[in-house]
Amino acid sequence: MVEILIGTCGYSYNELVGPVYPEWAKQKDFLGLYAAKFPTVELDFAYYAMPKAPQLAKMVEDGGPGLTFSIKAHQSLTHKIDAYMWHEDAKTYLQAIEPLRVAGRLETVLFQFPYAFHYTTENRRYLDKLLTAFEGVPATVEFRTADWYTGRVIEALQKRGVPLVSLDMPELKGLPPLMDVVTGPTAYIRLHGRNKEAWWGSDTAARYDYLYTDNEIEAWAARIKRIEVQADRILVYFNNHPKGKAVQNAEMLEKMLVKAGLAP
Repeated sequence: MVEILIGTCGYSYNELVGPVYPEWAKQKDFLGLYAAKFPTVELDFAYYAMPKAPQLAKMVEDGGPGLTFSIKAHQSLTHKIDAYMWHEDAKTYLQAIEPLRVAGRLETVLFQFPYAFHYTTENRRYLDKLLTAFEGVPATVEFRTADWYTGRVIEALQKRGVPLVSLDMPELKGLPPLMDVVTGPTAYIRLHGRNKEAWWGSDTAARYDYLYTDNEIEAWAARIKRIEVQADRILVYFNNHPKGKAVQNAEMLEKMLVKAGLAP
């Protein structure tokens, strides 16, 4: 049976104290408490601040013996790309994530590109060079604009064995289509919520403030059942983190998959 791991994007939000973590919990306790609930986590902080090896080594220790990590690429590799510096940033990043790799706890590095990163010759060549620089390290790609969804791109990712993220987000003009194309041995799913009204605003907390309904989660359980025949491993991360909604929906999906005979 394919292995399905469900988690959330981030774990260290103070607003989880009460709804998810006990009232006594401090920041230092969060990862251990999280690991008691879920088998995997997506580390989003690495986008904002370049991670450091001792920091990630400590997370491996705090997460206990089984927690695995997907980790977002730093913004210098996806959003604020310097044509002359990105090679050095890539080297720095690769050195930082070495503790995850050595411990056998690295699921993948997530390259999440912004809506402004369009399908152009320059960007296509950059992506090719970037994935080459990370050769030997599991990598996953997420596009936020529809123009990357071409046969040529999908074929190129399949040749590299690099997963293309299956997305759940509002159905708005220019955003990626709702499609599940498995381009590597691992399928990667990210659920961002469907908050159309706040999606283009500057308030990211409002953008992801969305609670999936039972019917919406049931629909995803059905999609996962179709995906699982194409993949060896499925990673599912909920990014609708405000007020603990990601945790709530992750637990809902887990129960539904168990009911469907696809126990994570």
